[in-house]
Formats: sequence, C-alpha cells, structure tokens
Amino acid sequence: MRNILTIARKELKTYFTSPIAYIVLAIGGVIFGFFFYSALAFFVQRGMEMEMYGRGTPMNVNEYVVRPLLLNLSVISLFLVPMITMRLYAEEKRSGTIELLLTSPVRDLELVLGKLLAAFLLFGGLLLVALINLSLLFFFGNADWKPLLAGLLGLALLGTAFLSLGMLLSTFTSNQIVAGSLTFGLFLMLWVADWVSSYSGTTVGQVASYISVTTHIENFAKGVIDLRDVVYYLSVIFLGVFLTHRSLESLRWRS
Repeated sequence: MRNILTIARKELKTYFTSPIAYIVLAIGGVIFGFFFYSALAFFVQRGMEMEMYGRGTPMNVNEYVVRPLLLNLSVISLFLVPMITMRLYAEEKRSGTIELLLTSPVRDLELVLGKLLAAFLLFGGLLLVALINLSLLFFFGNADWKPLLAGLLGLALLGTAFLSLGMLLSTFTSNQIVAGSLTFGLFLMLWVADWVSSYSGTTVGQVASYISVTTHIENFAKGVIDLRDVVYYLSVIFLGVFLTHRSLESLRWRS
C-alpha cells in the first residue's frame, strides 16, 4: 500500500507541475459552470411562467437541473479523461524512464494502481468543482441529496472505468497525442454503441446496448443504484487494470 501511495503522490505532483491539471480543471469548471447557469436559468424561467399562468405541477429541481447536469458532466468526462491518461505511460516511454520503473523494486500491479489512483484524484477534482456548483441548490432551493449522491457515485465509477481504459491505451505508444486520440476514439465508440439497439433487436443490438456507458449512467443520474450497473463499471475497471498489468509485463520482458 505504501508503494501505491508513493507512486500516486509522485504522479499527482507531476500533474500539477505541468499545465495538465490546471487545464483539465479550468476547462471542466468553465464548461460545467456554463451548463449549471443555463440549466438553472431555464428552471427559473419555466417556473415563473408556470406560476404566472397557474398551470402544471411544481417543477422538481432534481429532475430539471441535477439530473441533466450529471449527464452533462459525463459528457465532459468523455473529452477530459483522455487528457488525464494520455501521459501516464506514453511520457514514461518517450523520456526513457519506463525502464527505471520496470526495474525498480515495485510490483507492476502497485505501479498500475498508483497511477490509477493519481488519475482518479485529478478526476475527483472535476467532481468537486461540480459539487461546489450543485451545493448552491441546497442553500437556495429544495434539492434532494440522495439522487445527487447516487449520481456522483455513478460518475465516479464511470470516470474510473474510463481512466483504466485510457491508462491501458497509454501503454501502447510513446506519443501522448496518439494515446489521447486512441482513448477518445474508444470512449466515443462506447458512448454511441447503444445506437445499434435502436435499429437492431438481435443479440448484437442487446450486447451493444449493454457495453454502452450511456445505458448504465442514466440510472445513476435518476438516483437509482442498480447492481447491474455497478457490476458493469467494476468489470470494466478490473479489465482495464488487468490488461494494463499484462501490458507492463510484456514491456518488462521486451526490455
């Protein structure tokens, strides 16, 4: 455990001594802030219109503000996670420090988990920025905190799954741009895989719907924690960590 924390601390320091962490947090904060303002403005405007004309039931802040924002944050992750993971191993290979890592008295699994932990902590900064914005709804509105916690749990699982896959792809190349492009391409395919089910009711359509990340994040955004969705994300995380571990083993043998 000590080695994992040491590696995570080193990686996190590297993030913040380079522009990556600041760019990711700034871009994520600005985009989410815009989404938050737009959703809240729409909610207030519609609420005033309904009150003025005396029609309809009271609008629910979780349904009209919190849920769309959580889904928007998952879209933001689609673009920002590749920026977090693209350098994890590609930069080590480019600079030649990968040999030092592979010959150090640290097990490959500890190295994988340490880097994953550092990447998740940076991703957690995005969730913290979102939570700061959403906390305003509790001071000035009547938002329900339980669906929000369920949504944040889903985003944490989604983010970790993305991070584990991005980390894997980073072991395949020494070019950060290539690693980031491959990661974004994979994420985009996982995002739109559910489209197949709209025109194919066969087994292929069902499988495509299951492997799509959008199918599983929607329940969390609604405040529903389904064991099948949790198992899906944990399976992806395990697969990403396992394959990254195997990839490092192959690098060790080649070196």
